[in-house]
Amino acid sequence: MIFKNPRLWWKFEGRYYHKDVYNGVKNLIKWFPIIWRDRNWDQSYIYTILQKKLELHAEGISKRDILVCSHRNAELMRTGARLIEKIKNGYYEGEYSDYHQTKYWFEDIPDRPGLSTMEHELISEQFDNYFKKYPLIYKRVLAGEGPFQPISYKQEDKERIAMNIAHINQDRARKLLFNILESQIERWWD
Repeated sequence: MIFKNPRLWWKFEGRYYHKDVYNGVKNLIKWFPIIWRDRNWDQSYIYTILQKKLELHAEGISKRDILVCSHRNAELMRTGARLIEKIKNGYYEGEYSDYHQTKYWFEDIPDRPGLSTMEHELISEQFDNYFKKYPLIYKRVLAGEGPFQPISYKQEDKERIAMNIAHINQDRARKLLFNILESQIERWWD
């Protein structure tokens, strides 16, 4: 368009060109650390990019405050960014680890020299406190939900129950994140 009609180009685009360059350089500086560490082999890198975008946009709309629901939108974006952080770090998957102490060691396999197997012994557990924290999920697990299903639940299967609760909670966090994005994302840029 610049060559067809330079006056129109200047009127609608050219006179703002310095702002485009300024914003482009600013974006390069903001995004450089994220892009530098980006790799193509894990979902956490996609989450990192999405998290940065949500954080930057929440900051931007909070400062401008041009929409009636700007603060609500910014809070939803920050919630999404916090959920991404918990999903990336496996917060819910590892949460049940806080409720038990286990000793791990390796033992050689007698008929296979050079190979070993990992053994463990439960030293102490407080899984009942963990189950009280998530009573509805606990009921769902007892009803058969979750990937780590024993044949029948006994007292010694508390760790499997806790692992199922942790897995379901991690899955719920991921689903909540994408539900927020699905229902809100088009409203954030109006």
